[in-house]
Amino acid sequence: MATVDIQYTILGEESAVAAAAAGEESNPTDTVIFFGLSLVLGIASRHILRGTRVPYTVALLVIGIALGALEYGTHHGLGKIGDGIRLWANIDPDLILAVFLPALLFESSFSMEVHQIKRCMAQMLLLAGPGVLVSTFCLGSALKLAFPYNWSWKTSLLLGGLLSATDPVAVVALLKELGASKKLSTIIEGESLMNDGTAIVIYQLFYRMVLGESSNWGSIVKFLLQASLGAVGIGLAFGIASVLWLGFIFNDTVIEIALTLAVSYIAFFTAQEGADVSGVLAVMTIGMFYTAVAKTAFKGESQQSLHHFWEMVAYIANTLIFILSGVVIAESVLSSDNLFHNKGNSWGHLLLLYVFVQLSRCVVVGVLYPFLRYFGYGLDWKEATILIWSGLRGAVALSLSLTIKRTSDKSVHISPEVGTLFVFFTGGIVFLTLIVNGSTTQFVLHLLDMDKLSATKKRILDYTKYEMLNKALEAFGDLGDDEELGPADWPTVKRYITSINNVEEGAVHPHMTSESDDDLDITNIKDIRIRLLNGVQAAYWGMIDEGRISQRTANILMQSVEEAIDLASHEPLCDWKGLKQHVNFPSYYKFLQSGIFPAKLVTYFTVQRLESACYICAAFLRAHRIAQRQLYDFIGDSDIASMVINESQAKGEEARKFLEDVRGTFPQVLRVVKTRQVTYSVLNHLIEYVQNLEKIGILEEKEMLHLHDAVQTDLKRLLRNPPLVKAPKVTNLISAHPFVGALPSVLREPLEHSIKDIMKPHGVQLYKEGSKPNGVWLISSGTVKWNSKSLRNRHSVNPTFTHGSTLGLYELLVRKPYMCDVVTDSVVLCFFIESDKIQSLLSDPAVDDFLWQESAIILAKLLLPLVFEPMAMQELRALMAERSTMTIYITGEIIEVPQHSIGFLLEGFIKAHGFQNELITPPAALFPSHANQSFHHALGNQSSPNMEISGNLCWQFEEGREGNKN
Repeated sequence: MATVDIQYTILGEESAVAAAAAGEESNPTDTVIFFGLSLVLGIASRHILRGTRVPYTVALLVIGIALGALEYGTHHGLGKIGDGIRLWANIDPDLILAVFLPALLFESSFSMEVHQIKRCMAQMLLLAGPGVLVSTFCLGSALKLAFPYNWSWKTSLLLGGLLSATDPVAVVALLKELGASKKLSTIIEGESLMNDGTAIVIYQLFYRMVLGESSNWGSIVKFLLQASLGAVGIGLAFGIASVLWLGFIFNDTVIEIALTLAVSYIAFFTAQEGADVSGVLAVMTIGMFYTAVAKTAFKGESQQSLHHFWEMVAYIANTLIFILSGVVIAESVLSSDNLFHNKGNSWGHLLLLYVFVQLSRCVVVGVLYPFLRYFGYGLDWKEATILIWSGLRGAVALSLSLTIKRTSDKSVHISPEVGTLFVFFTGGIVFLTLIVNGSTTQFVLHLLDMDKLSATKKRILDYTKYEMLNKALEAFGDLGDDEELGPADWPTVKRYITSINNVEEGAVHPHMTSESDDDLDITNIKDIRIRLLNGVQAAYWGMIDEGRISQRTANILMQSVEEAIDLASHEPLCDWKGLKQHVNFPSYYKFLQSGIFPAKLVTYFTVQRLESACYICAAFLRAHRIAQRQLYDFIGDSDIASMVINESQAKGEEARKFLEDVRGTFPQVLRVVKTRQVTYSVLNHLIEYVQNLEKIGILEEKEMLHLHDAVQTDLKRLLRNPPLVKAPKVTNLISAHPFVGALPSVLREPLEHSIKDIMKPHGVQLYKEGSKPNGVWLISSGTVKWNSKSLRNRHSVNPTFTHGSTLGLYELLVRKPYMCDVVTDSVVLCFFIESDKIQSLLSDPAVDDFLWQESAIILAKLLLPLVFEPMAMQELRALMAERSTMTIYITGEIIEVPQHSIGFLLEGFIKAHGFQNELITPPAALFPSHANQSFHHALGNQSSPNMEISGNLCWQFEEGREGNKN
């Protein structure tokens, strides 16, 4: 650690000396001239090179070398411009990294797609971890064994590690310019970001060893882990803190953008200087964290402003750093001219080193290819070729070599000659990789047929142009004739619209071709699925702007679409699969239901989960509906489009059913969700209305700002204190249940205080068949499903119980195990009454009769589902109350069930006449002995003989009107 501190002190002193020397001949304000000139040259290059195959970054490097050559290679120099160039060239290399890297790294990592980062993470880590180590060893070995400089292994490996840093600045700029595939761009870009951080860590390790610090394998591993994992930890800490702060900022684009800029620089400094870990990895971690968590926090104008801001920052930084790199390369070569005259073969060694750099890249990709092909998206040989050829070096490696050169002037461990060669070789490799690899990458892409559109995309493009022609004709029909100016000339108009001049009228629909190639059909299906999913994602972004969904919900929805896009070629639309885990209740809710936590807390979490699930389901259905309509409007009624639209509609059934269940169970949740959305939409309309009044001149700016701020205050209050779900009072719900409400007040009031209210999510078992009854369950809202092994022959179509059901009462009265399994089929609000509380009610004869009657209601649905299942609980309860009687029989009595009546044996047993030794045990349904065939069919064709009683309790009621029999 002491060595590193000395390093920074030396650099600081030397930088001050160099600046003082330059200051004697130039003014510090001359730096502004170089800054402005660089931007002008960058603008001119971009303007001139637009439409050509020359990469912009290559042109900047050449311009920088030319400027450096003119200043350092001529006697007269460039005057004031040259003074500015010298001031910039003498900047401390660590300062170069600190000024340019944070902005470029954040912009690059923030622009990546989170789902692609996840899929490609293993490939990126392989290339940035083992790949850098292999590259360092290969290059270090080549420098030690093939070059005549007699460097030590430490020095050779130091330059090898330095040259292993594939510069993200150069790579990202090139990939964006060439328009490489998103998958390949993610792998290369992510590798270059991580690779750079890893290479700097390895560079620091060997740098310390070269300066004399002793190390063993344990300390090396410890240093590597601390430098890498520590950087990731710092990045996460800054990312979490800034995202939390971002949550308190409301509609202030300037502050939001400034925060992202500030946090990238502060994190870089904290990691690089404060914690002595990799600042590159720290900033990269922040950018990826923002991509995963906070991308949806920027919406509407904020998102566009953020995008444009970082695009501008990246453009300015790229322009300056590549021109400055060219200047530094020219300065290092020209200032070391004597060395190269004495050792004229240094240029040959540079070319040889370039060959070794390319070979080492081949070795890295070749060794790791089986793993790169297996993980993530996979990697074919064409993509591996581009991966090898895109190993560009840039400003990062050059800055590190400048650090070595400056240290060599003061350190006894590194000679000035070694420092000069480090800069020469690094600058040469940067130049050659950018000039050779960078300029020919597009040619390699073309050679490998990787820059061509697929047949499907070509047909889509042709058809789109045809539709553009139709739209142009429609627009001309609306605008071509003017009351004041008269008609326009269509041929002249069309001559100016060159983008559609070559479109053939009557173009074939892209999916109506006669091709029957199976591969092409699969490609078509994948293409249409991706287009629909892109439409779904665009609809989600629209909902964010409209305030229909929160940032958290948006992240969940976006991630589901991105994962579905990855699987579009392998299976039908599957974005709902990624959402189900957020709609259904997670497994830890069973722990919440264990009774450890207060019931109110459990209810709160359940309602919050329901609310979030409703947002997700509603947004999913709306987005798919919008995307289906847009796809149909564009593609038309083709077979492939219809198939994909049908897939989309099928995936919505489960979401639609969930919302219907919530509407029947907890309608107040849906009401609150809709209220929030409508309120946000109304406030947004008011903002647009006020802004429009200012645009058309009705309001002055001051008046508009006053009204705008007032509406913004309302909008902020809505987001900070949204309407909440107000659940009815538990006492009111208990009293509203038919079982409790029918009890005398003298019994009801004490019972209400002992009833437990419980919220159960979907799929939770209330009780199990065969288990000992411990109480009674009252269903207040929601649906439960029953299943019984002993009652399987009852032909139940819809074995459910809903609001008003009293479950487990019969088993408690007869002291028998539960007759069936009961599992929640939706979120259920229920009440539980312990068995001893029910037993205490039996002392009152009137209440005793009521309890038996209540138990018979559930038995009717269990034993005779074909008759009573279609009846609502309220209707069945009314039928029992009006048309039923309870009779106690003694042993030996004969039961005759009258026509159009049904009896239920509740307790005791019956011997059936005409059936030898057959006993009917409770619970059982008793039927008339002379019922007609239709009645028998409704009852399941069960026998109905005369019966002799050997028990004591039977419930009998007369069947309802003809219309109620089945």
